[in-house]
Amino acid sequence: MPVEFLSDEQARAFGRFTGIPTREDLDRFAFLDDADLELISRRRSDYSKLGYGLQLVTVRWLGTFLPDPLDVPVAVL
Repeated sequence: MPVEFLSDEQARAFGRFTGIPTREDLDRFAFLDDADLELISRRRSDYSKLGYGLQLVTVRWLGTFLPDPLDVPVAVL
């Protein structure tokens, strides 16, 4: 028997950014340490480096990849 544990609003917000992130959220989820920067630096172009870093932050923050990787608040980018 399934149990519904998310409200309709929570289900709609799952896996996507909602609203403008706070500075604390950015510090917590969007900080890239030396190991992250090493992984990012292995990408060929600046475009690929930005995309890889953005996906890394997104999956850490939301727990999933976005269908459209550019569907992020400007502050996160």
